[in-house]
Amino acid sequence: MSGRPARLVAALLATVLATVLVAGCGAEDTTGQAWHGGRIFLATGNTTGVYYQLGGGYADLITRHVPGYEARAEPTGASVENITRVAGGDMEIAFSLADTAADAVDGRGAFDKQPQPVRALARVYSNYTHVIVRSDGKINSFADLRGKRVSTGSPKSGTDIIAGRLLTAGGIDPNTGIQRLNLSLPETVKRMRANTLDAMFFSGGLPTPGVKDLLSSAPGKFRLLPLNDLIEPLSARFGGVYTTATLPKEVYGTAEPTPTITVANVILVAADMPEQLAYDLTRVLFTWQGDLIQVHPEAANFNRASAAATGPIPLHPGAARFYRDGG
Repeated sequence: MSGRPARLVAALLATVLATVLVAGCGAEDTTGQAWHGGRIFLATGNTTGVYYQLGGGYADLITRHVPGYEARAEPTGASVENITRVAGGDMEIAFSLADTAADAVDGRGAFDKQPQPVRALARVYSNYTHVIVRSDGKINSFADLRGKRVSTGSPKSGTDIIAGRLLTAGGIDPNTGIQRLNLSLPETVKRMRANTLDAMFFSGGLPTPGVKDLLSSAPGKFRLLPLNDLIEPLSARFGGVYTTATLPKEVYGTAEPTPTITVANVILVAADMPEQLAYDLTRVLFTWQGDLIQVHPEAANFNRASAAATGPIPLHPGAARFYRDGG
């Protein structure tokens, strides 16, 4: 075959190959271009929290394994901020507590009458609620927090929301019953060390680097409050997204294990993300899960069998296809 027929065949083959390649990566928008110019920003949390560590590892995996895309993790105030930034198109992926995400899709709480167009890629590990007090601060029970100087986490963070809900469940007004400060985890740790705070809340994976640094740097100076007695009033008022678990003493070298409140984490994206990109991002989480475990041990708790159980947050169709088709 030579001449024009050969050129036609070659052109046809090139077209077919291009079509196959596009279908293979499939992460373009409706114009055929990489979505958001091929830039993916991950909204994480405080720099000494688990979200930020896992976000950095996830970003690296996306850059290496999703052709045409470069990803970067960004520190944020966590859940509420993360959701609003993804819904607004400022970022592409968000880590969030499941209770905050449920409020977002239903237009409740911090998102009152403003449902957010976000979808889930996966339910991942659970956050443990840490309430840490100074050992010399005469705080022997949750009720003793009344009137004390307490950091409830960064403004608009999942920690701030769950802290407010726990205080309410415990019969303490979150705004008038304590001296409430909305501080980032690094600033909270700094003030706990300086004795200008009596107590702090933080919801995070195990171990949370900032918490570990605080507790290990001054053995015996701080301790964790048990919270399991609050599960019934908490669930009665705010729904069944909360569970109880025991925080093992080995995690932070505490004298004894601490019963506490837990809530699942989810990874969110915008509802209008291309289906194939959402599929690829979900695939990366589980295909290279071993690499994420090297970044932080909580990645070992990503369970593919339960990852699709994100209700009431809808799964993105691309993520749903990944779980349905077995990746």
